[in-house]
Amino acid sequence: MEKITTKKNREFTEKELKILNSKDGLLAMLLDEKPNPDRAIRFVKYEKRLDKLQEELLKLQKWVVENDQKVVIIFEGRDAAGKGGAIRRIVEHLNPREYRKVALPKPNEVERGQWYFQRYINQLPKKGEIVFFDRSWYNRAVVEPVNGFCTQEEYEIFMQEVNQVEKMMINSGIHLLKLYISISKSEQQARFKDIIESPIKKWKYSEVDSRALELWDKYTEYKERMFERTQEFVPWKVIKANKKTSSRIVALEYILKNIPYEVKDKEAIRHRNVQKEDLDI
Repeated sequence: MEKITTKKNREFTEKELKILNSKDGLLAMLLDEKPNPDRAIRFVKYEKRLDKLQEELLKLQKWVVENDQKVVIIFEGRDAAGKGGAIRRIVEHLNPREYRKVALPKPNEVERGQWYFQRYINQLPKKGEIVFFDRSWYNRAVVEPVNGFCTQEEYEIFMQEVNQVEKMMINSGIHLLKLYISISKSEQQARFKDIIESPIKKWKYSEVDSRALELWDKYTEYKERMFERTQEFVPWKVIKANKKTSSRIVALEYILKNIPYEVKDKEAIRHRNVQKEDLDI
């Protein structure tokens, strides 16, 4: 077979040619508006890595169910960071009866009169269940004070209580992980533009989103305070997410490494048969 080259005159290896000639490689090329062999190769490598980790996640779910374990995984981050999309790809092949995704709307009148944590505690997992929070009680650490949705006193009370609340969750047998999905200001701006211009995505753009860029520095200030004050018992994992593909891989690897399920294929989780740049599509 003749060697194929890109515009930069990079020759493809035998392995890369095999990928391009595979069903997955050809499909990636066909589905791309502007077919690009390098991008197709990266996409196939990304999907294969994701498949391997999703397979491992099924083992984790089986362990949770069979051993009456309880798992909570929090996804926080700026608007348009990709929290919901990351959760969708992570849970793609899980048994839907044994996990829940929680994305609570703003509190109603009754909930506003309750203890702040109450409506979140009502969503915690039963035995044998995993719960993914697309935003969580940490709304009060960043989104609410930045946008004036809570008083400074309410914010301080939350910051004084949150570590102890999480300690109680851990003491009750919950495995708790906290992931912060981080994007740059320019990437947020680009994603907002894409959402606004898309007829099927524009419903996602809210009044809070419209102020996010203007309040960027204030969000940063409160985010840093959150990291400084809320890691006494459960650390934050910050994941750079300008490239959604590689960030989803990192998130899945972190989850698999930090939940003590059995039997864990540590080599499958640790081994990177692709480089980070191969996952950036």
